Amino acid sequence: MKNPVVHFEIGCKDKALTKEFYKNTFGWDITQNGPSANIDTKSEDGIQGHITALGHEPHSYINIYIEVDDISKCLERIEKNGGNRAIGPIKLPNGQEFGWFIDVAGNTVGLITKKE
Repeated sequence: MKNPVVHFEIGCKDKALTKEFYKNTFGWDITQNGPSANIDTKSEDGIQGHITALGHEPHSYINIYIEVDDISKCLERIEKNGGNRAIGPIKLPNGQEFGWFIDVAGNTVGLITKKE
């Protein structure tokens, strides 16, 4: 299986200000969807993302999401190879699961299952 980067997330403290910045700077369509705001980059070649405010640290971050078949198994491989599980797997309302891990360089990276 290929493991493509399929999504990105922009964390912030002030969601309204951050939404306006990206909308006005890049012309992206940004629509509120529950606690986060979906980003449509209007690109057939690029990936889509969302903006969120967690309400706790970390406030400012950028995360990519790598698509995998099984979050639990992937997190086990990550730990076996020197990385650390940060969170997950967590079930999303749309049926997908996601998780975060810390790689050997200290970077936080997301995992997500394929949309059904």
